[in-house]
Amino acid sequence: MSKAQFSTRAKKFKIGMPHIVVWGAMVLAFFLLFQFKLIPVGISQFVVKLFEPSGDQREKIGFVKFDGLVWASTSLDNEAKLQGKQVEISREVINREYIFDFTFKARTEKEHGYVKSSTEFYAKSPLLGENAIILEPWVAFWFLSLIFSLVLASLISMFMPSSIGLMAVLFDRQIDATKVKLRLQTGFSDDIIELLIMPDDKLREKELNEVRAAFRTIWERTVTDEGSSPYQSTRFEDVFDEDTDIVFFRNEAIYTRIKEYFSDFVLKEIIDTKNGLIWRRNRSHFLHGLRLYMSHHFTEKYANFVTGLAYGGAALLIVAVGIRGLKFIPASRPSIILLAIILEFTMLSLLAFTLIYTEEEERMDKMLKKMEDANRSQLDALRSQQADIHQLTNALVGQTSEIIRNRVEKSIQEFVTSGDHIQKMIAEQIARNILIGLRENEPKK
Repeated sequence: MSKAQFSTRAKKFKIGMPHIVVWGAMVLAFFLLFQFKLIPVGISQFVVKLFEPSGDQREKIGFVKFDGLVWASTSLDNEAKLQGKQVEISREVINREYIFDFTFKARTEKEHGYVKSSTEFYAKSPLLGENAIILEPWVAFWFLSLIFSLVLASLISMFMPSSIGLMAVLFDRQIDATKVKLRLQTGFSDDIIELLIMPDDKLREKELNEVRAAFRTIWERTVTDEGSSPYQSTRFEDVFDEDTDIVFFRNEAIYTRIKEYFSDFVLKEIIDTKNGLIWRRNRSHFLHGLRLYMSHHFTEKYANFVTGLAYGGAALLIVAVGIRGLKFIPASRPSIILLAIILEFTMLSLLAFTLIYTEEEERMDKMLKKMEDANRSQLDALRSQQADIHQLTNALVGQTSEIIRNRVEKSIQEFVTSGDHIQKMIAEQIARNILIGLRENEPKK
């Protein structure tokens, strides 16, 4: 690869300011949307459905939805007048038995019949106790809004071009990083790795002669002592001919040998990288890119960090519940308790999501056997190299040494007897001596 090609590729898959700006702008926009619109709507629908007047009570009192996310009980006459009209809530039209206000507006006793600030939600019902419940959304729900905005912004960035999409560039980088890992783990060349991870439709376009040598190399490289696979004791020429389906042969025979010779994890890397290339070509297959990134980067690098976050969230929840038990957090203001619950739920969900993509550990006895096979193969390669070096040494000290000595003597003789070379050397020496004499005769300052 030329230097120019390498620079272009490195620049293409580097996270830069455009990725951060676009992703950050989406996070901010979604955070404001969730915090001021979607979270209030969701909380109001949940609370009102649970604590609104039941069927028997509705025969005695009215229940009206006012302008915005506001509900309150009133008389049956007022219900008939106000039903379906978006009027502002007021002290005169409500009886203050049921009040649900999930707006960011301040309320006063004189004008509205109850008191709350613009940063609070208000819920009053006989089912909730004598006192109204005050929820502070900037305490209880900001973390939930942040998590939703992070997830949605990251999901959208998976569909974006790699030049501006944060998750897209992370997926792209992971594809190339996994290629390097496969090359180091298997010892195969880049061309062979490309054939192993090539999507099926692209491999089907290849000619049989283009892949024959690569498949033969893989076949001969992955020989083990075990007869667990029918392919192990079979020669390459016996299973690969002009009528072979190269896609089926790779997906069955080659992949099976790689799995038995190296490990299940190496084969999983190959398959996930192949699926990652499908995502690179068509962004709608974002789950392929997500699996590659989560399984072969995130879970390997951040698994302990996620586990630590889950334990930290549990510790915070225990402290919050303990303080609530000591009555330092009143029952009418449960915002801190809700924050702790949401935080722990989020951390446990992240931990569960991480565990889903965590690869299973391979049995130790199988790992040791594959390491033994790999070491034996390397030892055979070293023995082959030793034999080649020994043959070269014998050639140098045998008849070939006489040929080499004659050629060296002939080259020296031609150089010495050449008039041009001799004259050039004499002229250079005379000029050097003259310069030395002139410097010695210069008057000292």
